[in-house]
Amino acid sequence: MAGKILNVGILGQGRSGYGIHSQWLRQAKRQYKIVAIADEQPERLEQAKQEFGAKVYQDYHKLLREEKLDLVVNALPTPAHPKGTIEALNLGHNVVCEKPMAIKVADFDKMVATAKKNRKLFAPFQNSRFRPYFIKAQQIIASGVIGKVLFARINYSGFARRWDWQTLQKNWGGNLNNTGPHPLDQAVMLFGNGVKQPKVFSKMISGPGTFGDADDLDVVILHGDGCPTVEVMVSSYQAYPSGDTIQISGEYGGITAGDAEVKWKYYNPRKAAKQSLNKSWAINRQYPSEKIDWIEKTWKAPETKIGGFNYMSKMFYSNVYDVLNGKGNLVVTPEQVRTQIYVIEQCHRQNRLPKSK
Repeated sequence: MAGKILNVGILGQGRSGYGIHSQWLRQAKRQYKIVAIADEQPERLEQAKQEFGAKVYQDYHKLLREEKLDLVVNALPTPAHPKGTIEALNLGHNVVCEKPMAIKVADFDKMVATAKKNRKLFAPFQNSRFRPYFIKAQQIIASGVIGKVLFARINYSGFARRWDWQTLQKNWGGNLNNTGPHPLDQAVMLFGNGVKQPKVFSKMISGPGTFGDADDLDVVILHGDGCPTVEVMVSSYQAYPSGDTIQISGEYGGITAGDAEVKWKYYNPRKAAKQSLNKSWAINRQYPSEKIDWIEKTWKAPETKIGGFNYMSKMFYSNVYDVLNGKGNLVVTPEQVRTQIYVIEQCHRQNRLPKSK
């Protein structure tokens, strides 16, 4: 039997609030109903009334005080993610918060503590956890066929100049805070299922392609004893594609994964030729060589009529719906996301970029 339809209030109608959250929730009619929306811009409020039939507020604080909601979606400008979430939780609302939830662990911990104190759900919105190729890659790793993962590279890059509000440090802008949470979420999962704290090395550059003062080229490396080394690149200066989004290297093979398909190849170490260390000089001045009997497989991503972003939103919000109806647990947990926030904070500490006057 279907659960009740949950009444939702959305704070913010910008790119994410309107283009991601509202666009999926309006379609999930058996689970959610958008009943209230807050935004500072009058034209967006008028659009919300027309499209969603929602009650609108120019002041999100008033919405939180007056509305009785099953769920609040915090899609406010990035610096308001911690304070908006904490206010909503204290007023008795369950909250989904856009990424990045925070850029300092202390702020994130306050959000988690507030949710616990008020016995409310705090669900970090990390939709790229639900990318089909990432789910498939995790399944292949779990099967053990490529052995222990030694190294992974995740590349979320392209070439573009940018001149909007998210190019400014004062707005918590830049590639690391804006795009970075997508690959960093996947990175901390590959590193240690999100619960192991990595050592972090990073380089952040604010180049000529940004008209603000925030970063637009980032390289982040996660490393630690007993865990794979994971490299993340988020660059606005990659003029040529560099292959699939994720490359994973294991003891017995590897995985290459992108939106369209996942490929993996591996050998069976039990059936491989037996070799032993040769401590003498090279035979015939040649490197050692052997024929590896590779097992190669390909998985094609299933087609979806609702589009990639809507599919990921569907998976995320279906999980939240189940949890709010007492079924199951969050797939994306605050504990896992806390590790990501730790990485972001470490990157900013290691790279003190000049700020605009």
